[in-house]
Amino acid sequence: MKKEVIDTNKYEETFELGVKYGEQAQKGAVICLDGDLGVGKTVFTQGFAKGLGIQEPINSPTFTIVQEYHEGRLPFYHFDVYRISDVSEMDEIGYEDYFFGEGVCLIEWASVIEDIIPENSIHITIEKDLEKGFDYRRITVEHN
Repeated sequence: MKKEVIDTNKYEETFELGVKYGEQAQKGAVICLDGDLGVGKTVFTQGFAKGLGIQEPINSPTFTIVQEYHEGRLPFYHFDVYRISDVSEMDEIGYEDYFFGEGVCLIEWASVIEDIIPENSIHITIEKDLEKGFDYRRITVEHN
């Protein structure tokens, strides 16, 4: 497994890192995004969507589990599984069609459903360190 650690010091740097990963995303990619509340998962996701060519606003789909966007170069499926209490809830929305389909999935709070995450997924963890500044983020990317 390859591991890359990126430090960002501003909101814009986290956003631009998301853009970079969105531009590189391939059909069938599953991106797992974890980190505490308020670390910048949605900022990264907004950049990721921009990298896919999506112009419409991206918000966390907290109450719908998945939000679909079809205007970019690939379909984009943005999951927020924070409120899932049982993995079986993912069966109810047909997660396999998303995970193994023609688009790209980005899953906020992916560790909640780690039992069903495909093996070849990209795992991104965003962490704060207030000693290094309010806007500092350490972003760890792991993939095969």
